[in-house]
Amino acid sequence: MRVAVGSDHAGFPLKEAVISFLGQQNVDFKDFGAYSPDSVDYPDIGFQVAEAVANGDFDRGILICGTGIGMSIAANKAPGIRAALCKDTYCALVAREHNDANILCLGSRTTEEKPAFDITRTFLATDFSGEERHAKRIRKITEIERKGG
Repeated sequence: MRVAVGSDHAGFPLKEAVISFLGQQNVDFKDFGAYSPDSVDYPDIGFQVAEAVANGDFDRGILICGTGIGMSIAANKAPGIRAALCKDTYCALVAREHNDANILCLGSRTTEEKPAFDITRTFLATDFSGEERHAKRIRKITEIERKGG
């Protein structure tokens, strides 16, 4: 599995911890920035990661900003992206099993490192259930994207 990772300046410290965790788990990843705590605009990095996942260059993405909300909004503008802000492992599990989310969003000001690692582990380890009731809903979302909103 290849994972695209990005953050803004607020998410930078947690992103650094998460990429260290990914390295320890032998997960293949690419860091899209931010590369320091200097101010950057979350839509720039969020959309860059989203496009890389949507294009199939990466299997999943992880985006981190202060709350995870801004990154979620930005990433979900890319067709084919289902970015989910997850505050616990249950949300990460359901985001994957039910929604086939392909980008995990985390908030550095709302989530401590250890829970972020647990959420990340769950998100990456969980497959989409493939149940028809869930697949039908994802097809509806895809159809809305094709129609342009």
